[in-house]
Amino acid sequence: MNQPPQPSSLKEQMGNILEEARMVLPGVQALFGFQTVAVFNQRFDELAAAAKAAHVVALLSVVVAIGLVMMPAAWHRMVEPHQVSATTVSLASRMICCALFPLAVGVALDIYVVLLVASDSAALSISLAVLTLLLLLGLWFLIPSSWRSRKKRGLRRS
Repeated sequence: MNQPPQPSSLKEQMGNILEEARMVLPGVQALFGFQTVAVFNQRFDELAAAAKAAHVVALLSVVVAIGLVMMPAAWHRMVEPHQVSATTVSLASRMICCALFPLAVGVALDIYVVLLVASDSAALSISLAVLTLLLLLGLWFLIPSSWRSRKKRGLRRS
């Protein structure tokens, strides 16, 4: 038989949020490192202006994602170092969720640039970049939102 979920304390919730941030951050930072190094590659100079611009936007998007992912730890350390409030938990959760959008944009734009270099096909690069963006937004936003709304509807019927 399914047990109903037990509410967790604010301290447990904050611990979970910080753990999620610790899991996401190394990947985002590695992506940033690869993006930064790319401009020093000889082939980068051969890219069309649009591809260079896409790379810059991707780089800036990842910087925004890094800032949003790291913000909860900084907030907690500076604002409430010896306690955890519902405000901090809510803010931290929102910041990590907000980081996913610029991360998805950055990854999709990087896919565009990499595939453009690899294939010399703008149509293929754009198509797969759009598919990448849709996939990530679907996995990170659409599916969870759909499940959350189903769960809320189910609770109202009970």
